[in-house]
Amino acid sequence: MLYLGADHRGFQLKEAIKRFLTERNIAFEDAGAMAYAEGDDYVDFARDAAEKVAANPSIHKGIFLCGSGHGMDMVANKFCGIRAVLCWNMQVAKQSREHEDANILVLPADWLDEAAIEEIVTIWLGTEFSGEERHVRRLEKIAEIETRNFK
Repeated sequence: MLYLGADHRGFQLKEAIKRFLTERNIAFEDAGAMAYAEGDDYVDFARDAAEKVAANPSIHKGIFLCGSGHGMDMVANKFCGIRAVLCWNMQVAKQSREHEDANILVLPADWLDEAAIEEIVTIWLGTEFSGEERHVRRLEKIAEIETRNFK
């Protein structure tokens, strides 16, 4: 399942992503915000959506938005099994899937427009993990760190 999450600064673009995904028959669940509320906290929506992805991080994915993307990225990466990446162009998005097998795409709503986000989402969802030995080795090292730090 693909989970979406955004605060007030990412809300409008999250709604655009929902339309975009619906037009392409891509299943998703909106983990909030459900309405624009200036002054809401990105932490709440990142936590709720990341918990859903973390329930099965090898299968589930997420797309999170806030103003800079920094906050959503930081919160998401506090969960075991999450590899959230802040992406601002198609090349970074593609590499995040090919090299890091990223399972959460974080977008900076203040810096991207709807057209750019549609391109980034398309490439991110359409790119598979390469499975190259060097990338697998690196992901195993990340998993070892998680094992030590998430007790």
